[in-house]
Amino acid sequence: MGENGMQAKILWIEGNRAEGPSFIPDMQQRGFELNSVTTGSAALARLYEFDPDLVVVNAASLRTTGKRICRSIRASSDGVPIVLINDPQHVVDEDCANAVLTLPFTIRKLLNRVIPLVTSEGKKQIHKGPIRLDVELKRVHCQNREARLTPRLTQILQHLMENAGAVVEREVLFRKVWDTEYTGDTRTLDVHINWLRKAIEADPRNPKFLKTLRGVGYRLDV
Repeated sequence: MGENGMQAKILWIEGNRAEGPSFIPDMQQRGFELNSVTTGSAALARLYEFDPDLVVVNAASLRTTGKRICRSIRASSDGVPIVLINDPQHVVDEDCANAVLTLPFTIRKLLNRVIPLVTSEGKKQIHKGPIRLDVELKRVHCQNREARLTPRLTQILQHLMENAGAVVEREVLFRKVWDTEYTGDTRTLDVHINWLRKAIEADPRNPKFLKTLRGVGYRLDV
């Protein structure tokens, strides 16, 4: 966790021969998960599998205005916010990115622009692997699939995401979500798990993310 309050994932485009400061190490120190590429086409290839919360285009290091890259990211992504870094020679209109920063500037100024963009959708976002859950808006986004969830499904998914990789026992999950001590009949939980799979899995019958451990519980593999 960084000072951004969440482990936001940033796809960072920066040329090999970048002149001027690279903010990548500073951003990593502050808890952001960075995936850096050196070209716009490499960024487009990574968009789907990395599924970032934000894209930073260091156009100054690419010696371009960055306009074309920003447009292609917009066209290929599901509304992911873009921060464009340019140099004073390349003045661009603000509408090709969510924020435009002209060199020179400080890491603090960069953070001031980045943090609102990665935390602004709902008040509470959880992001694990390719799964992004907006707890407030009760929406889940996973690999080009988006679904609205009921409050109960949101609670189940939130609990599984907060314990990603670990087995969550059926009784524990049932007690937490249904807020009851009675766990004699947890079949209704199975029904909800099936609904959840329909929301996040490409093939709900052969789940890739939400696994059942017979007689024990469930595990979210991301």
